[in-house]
Amino acid sequence: MTAATTLGMGLTLSRVGIAYGSNHVIDGLDLEVRPGEILVIAGKSGCGKSTLLRALAGLRNPDTGTIRADGVPVERPSADRALVFQDDALLPWRTVRNNIGFALRLRGYSRADSKAKALRWIDEVGLTGYADYLPRDLSGGMRQRVQLARSLAGSPRAVLMDEPFGALDTQTRADMQRLLIETWKAHPTTIVFVTHDLDEALRLGDRVAVLGNGQLRAVLDVPQPRQSVDRSALKAQILEYL
Repeated sequence: MTAATTLGMGLTLSRVGIAYGSNHVIDGLDLEVRPGEILVIAGKSGCGKSTLLRALAGLRNPDTGTIRADGVPVERPSADRALVFQDDALLPWRTVRNNIGFALRLRGYSRADSKAKALRWIDEVGLTGYADYLPRDLSGGMRQRVQLARSLAGSPRAVLMDEPFGALDTQTRADMQRLLIETWKAHPTTIVFVTHDLDEALRLGDRVAVLGNGQLRAVLDVPQPRQSVDRSALKAQILEYL
């Protein structure tokens, strides 16, 4: 058993349905997220990816079916399931250190422990020297590094990421993808990552769940190691499902 399997959270969706009025966004969906894996949910805009992620976070209860985290029904948000948006959502009046430290204080860490742990995470995500900067003084990629550190610092057992790198330029996006993989390897957890970019899905995922019109089209294993395998055939297969 790997460290990731030990520390990550298992998530199970059984016949999940979510509707807004007469619009069925998710319809009868069954899906299992394995402990410690990176599962990417891919699909076109409007297919229900973000709605599904919010349901996993406990922000939207399903109208039908059940969602379980390690066998326990998901009925509300939990600190064990961190949610990361495309908008970095940093507190603009708090420094980098205090943005990370604030999340740690909410997890019950003392002020001194929060400060020390925040500084270690600042170093880990490559922002040494920026602890006292405000978000307005950082680039988009740097703010996303702060958000990643803030999300992982509290040791959540699942991290739910809603297109967090979608607004970044190509090079910064690739840098953040590499950083996410490196950080996940150093601090194992379960990651559910939503994207409509198939190259990103295949670069990050252990598996890719293809969503279409609120239904699960397929779940595909991604060949490993990530950086040295030709994934063009798998990309073509996903495009067929879409």
